[in-house]
Amino acid sequence: MEPLGEQERERLLHTQRLKAAVHYTVGCLCQEVAEDKDIQFSKQTIAAISEITFRQCENFAKDLEMFARHGKRTVINSEDVKLLARRSNSLLRYITQKSEELALNNLEQKERKKKKSSAAKGRTTSDEQVEAAMAESEDSNMA
Repeated sequence: MEPLGEQERERLLHTQRLKAAVHYTVGCLCQEVAEDKDIQFSKQTIAAISEITFRQCENFAKDLEMFARHGKRTVINSEDVKLLARRSNSLLRYITQKSEELALNNLEQKERKKKKSSAAKGRTTSDEQVEAAMAESEDSNMA
């Protein structure tokens, strides 16, 4: 067997970290459900749920990549995510709602920036007018 290259080692390490994070999160969620429903999850069950979750996320990532590529884009956007969630009505509604909230927040931030920049420009103009008036006053006093 050939030794792994630097990129492959980093990719493997990254994948292991992600799997560990998924396993930890699944374990925490199972513990919450166990306490709430007064049931137990075996370690094997938690491991199986973690593995399935990780594989499904890999599939989601590949699908999102393909959706963007199909649209001749290199960036995955919210429409790609909505397309991915199309089979789950509740998830699609949730993602659509969050997408709309983000779009509204972005629009509000742009408006605030626009107001700030126009207010700053207005201040500069009025400051310049005050300075010009003062200079005129000094000129007339000297005459």
